Amino acid sequence: MTTITKAAAFRITLAAKALAEVNLSAFTVKLAEKLGLPVTEEKLASLTVADLKLILGGEESVESDIDGASLKIAVRFLWGENGDHSSVPKPEPYVDGEMPGSLRVAVASNTADNLDGHFGSAPRFLVYQVGKDSIKLIDVRPTLLADDAEDKNVARSELINDCQLVYVQSIGGPAAAKVVRANVHPIKFPIPAPARVALARLQTTLQTPPPWLARIMGVKAKSLAQFEYSEEAEEA
Repeated sequence: MTTITKAAAFRITLAAKALAEVNLSAFTVKLAEKLGLPVTEEKLASLTVADLKLILGGEESVESDIDGASLKIAVRFLWGENGDHSSVPKPEPYVDGEMPGSLRVAVASNTADNLDGHFGSAPRFLVYQVGKDSIKLIDVRPTLLADDAEDKNVARSELINDCQLVYVQSIGGPAAAKVVRANVHPIKFPIPAPARVALARLQTTLQTPPPWLARIMGVKAKSLAQFEYSEEAEEA
């Protein structure tokens, strides 16, 4: 049985480098003790800065004198950040109101312009304006500062509370409830894909939105309008 996946080993190596004097072998052993075997990307993505502090500062500490900024960077690497921001897409010029009838959608992203992030661990949200005729990336919002908050899921929700929808690879129940309280509707897209592929599917529904989407958009669903028309006809 593989005790650690190749991708997980790469993440741990990057994290150890961010922690300067930390011994890679000792650090890996501590992570394995914390997470259990096999060590996988999914398990690493569940770690928090608090977890890392405990791992590094336990009774048999690997290294206890680590500054907070380095800890945050290390956790990012453990979550899947590869340190290369050159592939992160650049926002397009956009003026509020220039796409009437459009939706604003946040996409949890780990890499490039992909929809491949978990709500609670994605290093950024890509924010798109989705209209009937076009899709525009209007903002890229890092989540690092949100993770300093007492409740990071509330902070992440507030980060995107100008959006109607958020697309994620996965999201837990408590986090989803906090997103809904921020008036954002979470949508799971379990299989990683380019963000524009998922948004293109959404785009095809804007002309005749289903009832749930019509409510979010603040318009009347055609199916409901037809039902109301038939009632009026019967009353006449």
